Amino acid sequence: MNSISIKKFHESAIIPSRQTEGSAGYDLHVCLPEGKSEILLQPKELALVPTGIGIELPMGFEAQIRPRSGLSTKNKILLINSPGTIDSDYRGQIFVPLMNLSETEFSITAEMRIAQLVVARYEIFTWKLVTELSETARGSGGFGSSGSH
Repeated sequence: MNSISIKKFHESAIIPSRQTEGSAGYDLHVCLPEGKSEILLQPKELALVPTGIGIELPMGFEAQIRPRSGLSTKNKILLINSPGTIDSDYRGQIFVPLMNLSETEFSITAEMRIAQLVVARYEIFTWKLVTELSETARGSGGFGSSGSH
């Protein structure tokens, strides 16, 4: 099993964990500044929600921040810039940008699970400039063209 270094920026921060054996994502929890009991997210408002943790990814890996389905479908709280990417050279605290698309105020409380973190491998490559691209059946059809006949 691989390991990734993790730092708590605040004592109350929670280390991400998977909820089931088959879960790909590790739940990220809210870590509020000392003395603060909640973040009130007003309708149509965006907040950068602190997790209190930072990670040290090996080169060739990224961490993707993805929404939690229950938060979005039940409360209309969306993760903006989804999925967000944490690069291998970032060493700061992880913040989750949440937006309230509902018509009512939403309370974000300490230790609430607000997003998922998925670690993924990526490749480094160079661009090769060409004058023509190879032919395919799809060609240049985009935005819904593969489902139309």
